[in-house]
Amino acid sequence: MVVPGRSTGAEQHIPVVPADVDGTRHLVSTRGESEWVRNLRSAGTAELRRKGTTERFRAVEVPVDERGPIIDRYRATAGRTVTTYFKRLPDAADHPTFRLEPL
Repeated sequence: MVVPGRSTGAEQHIPVVPADVDGTRHLVSTRGESEWVRNLRSAGTAELRRKGTTERFRAVEVPVDERGPIIDRYRATAGRTVTTYFKRLPDAADHPTFRLEPL
């Protein structure tokens, strides 16, 4: 994902694993309130770049009570590499989650 920094506006490149739930892509922060989360909230939009394609999207934060199925799908998609993060931060409220709406 590429998102502009809050202060500098410089592109921040963050490796992410989108999770598809009911035909909609989502991003989940494994590390909680990270810099990319704050940058994404501030910008409201970002890009997904992969294999030579760029997709712009608007990011809409998902309410805590709706995050469960998204986080479950994310964990299944990302695999064991994220298990430790969810052991440290087990509550869905600790994992900002965004729905990606194409622009």
